[in-house]
Amino acid sequence: MSKIRIGIVGYGNLGRGVELGIMQHPDMELVAVFSRRDPSTLTLLTDGIQKAHMDDILAFKGKIDVMILCGGSATDLPEQAPEIAAHFNMVDSFDTHALVNEHYQNVDNSAKIGGTVGIISVGWDPGLFSLSRLYAEAVLPVGETYTFWGPGLSQGHSDAIRRVAGVVNGVQYTIPTDAAMDAARSGNGADLTTRDKHLRECYVVAEDGADLSSIEQTIKTMPNYFADYETTVTFISAEELETNHTGMPHGGFVIRSGKTGINTNQTIEYGLKLESNPEFTSAVLLSYARAAYRLSAAGETGARTVFDIAPALLSPKTNEQLRAEML
Repeated sequence: MSKIRIGIVGYGNLGRGVELGIMQHPDMELVAVFSRRDPSTLTLLTDGIQKAHMDDILAFKGKIDVMILCGGSATDLPEQAPEIAAHFNMVDSFDTHALVNEHYQNVDNSAKIGGTVGIISVGWDPGLFSLSRLYAEAVLPVGETYTFWGPGLSQGHSDAIRRVAGVVNGVQYTIPTDAAMDAARSGNGADLTTRDKHLRECYVVAEDGADLSSIEQTIKTMPNYFADYETTVTFISAEELETNHTGMPHGGFVIRSGKTGINTNQTIEYGLKLESNPEFTSAVLLSYARAAYRLSAAGETGARTVFDIAPALLSPKTNEQLRAEML
């Protein structure tokens, strides 16, 4: 059986996670890694894989079945996803919730012109948590849904910090508040605000001579990332960042508190506890790359989200196996 040929676009933490993940999928093979850096400077974990510059990506048209985009949502994916979808099936992890519809439309337009499939906003949130919210609200139409992230390091928010002028490096931790989670589980969280539910802790390494007050203000007022949250910014040295902030744990909970019948309380809770955020996100991306490949093989085109993908398309098992083993 021929394998699904994968290309990785961007070789940071997420890209390396995808490379590692492919080793666990016998129906997939890594063909090439693309970067804006000089390809000769990349040290891959897999022998014999082609390394290429982003400018040369079209030379691989017809040689790669699905591109997995591993750039950041702030600036990389809005530009790269539509461009790549015009030529390749693709999956990305775009996570700026407020701009998902705009990103979807841009990818959809390109994918339909190019005759490809582009699955956007794949990961655990957006992604698996999105599905949990949909299932829970469909089952319990009378109620409230709460999403809590953390405690853990957010890749997308950390990437946004690092793009602020004057910042050398930085990370951001999302911390759910215990009081808010208790209120959600008890059905008493209807009045919780975004600011009530989480604290965002930022640790920043600034350039020598940078205006620290300006950096802090830019971070705290950043729309879609920090403006709606209680946010702290702590400036630290590069050495402290390397010593204390290189791990990438994360996780969170989706809680639906609702009622059935006359006044029967019901609670649905879905949780994740992750030692490696990028490796887990990569694992989700790979399962949806399989779905993109199958949809394309069936002649479908255009953008999709996790809401549009039948669960069976994610699994390497046959429908007969799934019914026998999991249903």
